Amino acid sequence: MLATRTLLSKQTMAALFRQPACFVHQGDYGNWGNTNVAVVFSGCGWWDGTDVHEGVYTMYHLSRNGARFQMFAPNQQQMHVMDHMRKQPATGENRNMMTESACFSHGQGMTQMQDLSKLDVSSFDAVIFPGGHGVTKNLSSFMKDGKDCKLHNDVERVLKDFHRSRKPIGLASMAPLLACRVLPNIEVTMGYERDDSTRWGNWPNTNLVQAVKSMGARHQGREPYEAYVDEKNKVVSTPSFMWETDYHYHYIFDGIGNMVKHVMRMSTK
Repeated sequence: MLATRTLLSKQTMAALFRQPACFVHQGDYGNWGNTNVAVVFSGCGWWDGTDVHEGVYTMYHLSRNGARFQMFAPNQQQMHVMDHMRKQPATGENRNMMTESACFSHGQGMTQMQDLSKLDVSSFDAVIFPGGHGVTKNLSSFMKDGKDCKLHNDVERVLKDFHRSRKPIGLASMAPLLACRVLPNIEVTMGYERDDSTRWGNWPNTNLVQAVKSMGARHQGREPYEAYVDEKNKVVSTPSFMWETDYHYHYIFDGIGNMVKHVMRMSTK
């Protein structure tokens, strides 16, 4: 009898270890699959959409912390197409935000890109907006109108719905300006308030910090590997690529990881 029980125990353990990692993985804030997060994209590429690293790092950390996620983007034309080699607009090209954002998707079903107009706050525990210039060009009119910009209708709806429902909102690099434009009295970080260049990197987009302050938000200085948590409003932000660096991408990775962990923590409350 004892030998039979020992054999069954060994067979059970062997079967368990053959399962995919997600079968046994437990994130820092709950079992795998208990938290469902919407991630909103604005295209593909730092200069005209969602930054590739910020988008991928966000999905990695959501997976690592045991969340399911669904990707969304507006099904509309983006402002323009940038030549990322020359860092200037490409002539004669038009691209759809949702089609471009689909470059981030992999596989079928829940991993496919969805139309942002279909995002329903009741189906999700949190929402995250990775950064990139698509925030200022496609998700808002900031590039044209500055601090008086208007947000894409669905972006404004989503932010207000999650805020009203007391569900956490995660924001990376330029994305805080979206929330600052439509949510009152929030606190965010976009890094440094002036360009303190060092041999490690610099802060070339500090004009955005001044813009969110003029919108009525309170700004808190943080390093690129940190996140700032507005507990009252359940808004979590990280500077990420507001800090420009040639090599130290691990700081960006860590900053987005900290943002995701706090979003997960607040989504369980």
